[in-house]
Formats: sequence, C-alpha cells, structure tokens
Amino acid sequence: MPFKPLQRRHFIMLFGCAVAWPLTAQAQQPAVPVIGLLSSRGAADSANVVAAFHNGMKETGFTEGQTVAIEYRWAANQSDRLSEMVLEMIRARVTVIAAFGPPAALAAKGSATTIPIVFTVGSDPVKIGLDEVIE
Repeated sequence: MPFKPLQRRHFIMLFGCAVAWPLTAQAQQPAVPVIGLLSSRGAADSANVVAAFHNGMKETGFTEGQTVAIEYRWAANQSDRLSEMVLEMIRARVTVIAAFGPPAALAAKGSATTIPIVFTVGSDPVKIGLDEVIE
C-alpha cells in the first residue's frame, strides 16, 4: 500500500533527522550515510513501498549511490531470519535502519540498541510493542 502524502512527508522528515543525528554525533564520519532497509517480505512484494521510499528520499535531497548508500535485506516471509539480518546491518555499520512492517520493526528494536530505527506499520505501534526504548 503506497504512503499517503502527509504520512510519507512525516516519515521522510523523521528519517532525515535519524540520518543526520548520528553523523553529527560521531567525530569520524563515513563518506555517505548507510541506510539498512529491512523487510519481512520479498523485494518484489515491496516494490511499491520501496519506490515511495526512494521518491521521498529524492524529495529531501538523498540519492542512492550518490548521497546515501542502502543495504537491502529481504526476509521473503521468513520472519525468523530478521534478527540475523539486523545483526548483519549492525556489522555493516548502518547509520539508520528503515524497517518495513511490524515483524521487521520488532526485530530491529530487539537487536539494534544503538542505531536509530524508523519504521512503517499499518497498525498501532504502541499496541504491538514499538513504543518502548530499549537501553
């Protein structure tokens, strides 16, 4: 389901802040920020959401391969793989994790305690446990 324009703008604003924050906090910065894009679905199943994500990124001045790099991880409906994929992203030193859907967001929350996480969900984030910060 594509993002509604207002929701997409809020998501991209939040994403921009999440990308910028770690870069200003670290003395040694990577050449470009690296986004870890995590989905419990397959790449083909997520094509419309990824297209909206790329469009929103372009609207805010981010272009994959130029101003930002993206590490894609697709679980292809095998949610048990998500935690390992988050660990791969941590080892790849991603700047932020963009999690598409509740399973991906919950896996990111459970494994990535020092990396900002932005997510999209169609349900109430508080009800599914995405309101608490793990420290």
